[in-house]
Amino acid sequence: MRKTAEASFATRFKRDFLLNKYLYLMMVPVLAYYVTFHYAPMYGALIAFKEYTPIKGVSGSSWVGLQNFHDFFSSYYFWRILKNTVLISLYSLCFEFPAPIVLAILINELANKKFQRFVQTVTYMPYFISLIVIAGMIKDFTNNGGLINNFLTYFGMNDTAMLQKPELFRTIYILSEIWQKIGWESIIYLAALMSIDQEQYEAAKIDGASRIKQIWHITLPGILPTISIMFILRMGNMLNVGFEKIILLYNPSTYDTADVISSFVYRKGLIEFGWSYSAAVGLFNSVVNLALLIAANKISKRISQNSLW
Repeated sequence: MRKTAEASFATRFKRDFLLNKYLYLMMVPVLAYYVTFHYAPMYGALIAFKEYTPIKGVSGSSWVGLQNFHDFFSSYYFWRILKNTVLISLYSLCFEFPAPIVLAILINELANKKFQRFVQTVTYMPYFISLIVIAGMIKDFTNNGGLINNFLTYFGMNDTAMLQKPELFRTIYILSEIWQKIGWESIIYLAALMSIDQEQYEAAKIDGASRIKQIWHITLPGILPTISIMFILRMGNMLNVGFEKIILLYNPSTYDTADVISSFVYRKGLIEFGWSYSAAVGLFNSVVNLALLIAANKISKRISQNSLW
């Protein structure tokens, strides 16, 4: 029975390959990219279980088992960076994730098409600015005498270097993330809105439904599958707070609230040359993200019948 099934699959695959050989050919560069840059480097994860030195290489380095994980879990930094990573991720999920959904709905409700395109262009622009430039702008705006400080002092508040205050770092980070990404991330929701049958809105107007009710009963259910998929993908990257922006904005005085797993791995691996230790931390981060992805997928499938698999 098994041989028959295998032969049947081989026959179907051969027939499909002959019919779509050019599509398969187009797929080769994509597969090569993922194999080369995503799957092949997985071999390097072995250094998390070794005392890696570049001279000996991965295979020649001595095996230490779970020692690097034990050192990380028992260190002072473990709870600090885990707490910071989880809090920044949760704040991003609560505030940054819904922002492009709201923006897409508001843009969709605009009757003036020229103004609609203007809003889209203005909100897209920050995404295409270099991250180095973005970080520099944030520092200039929040420093003493900066734009934001000048605005606050106008209302009687004190002029202060905001990025030197640990309690303000997360707020600045999340607000800047919203400003930078809201327009770009709204594109996928705008595309989903375009697929909603416009006759539903016409029927709702005839029934006397207000615009708020139309949004609640037609627009949101119409883009719910897209929201569910994006939510699952976001959960899969829950602990992947990008280190680039963090290390451009933080400083030793804000480590208590700004230091996250990715920035900790960067410091330990590239600055302090603790390759095995940083690999163990990164592997722990990846495993947790995988668990969150699977859990979010199952929950979404059970609640909304939408899932990645």
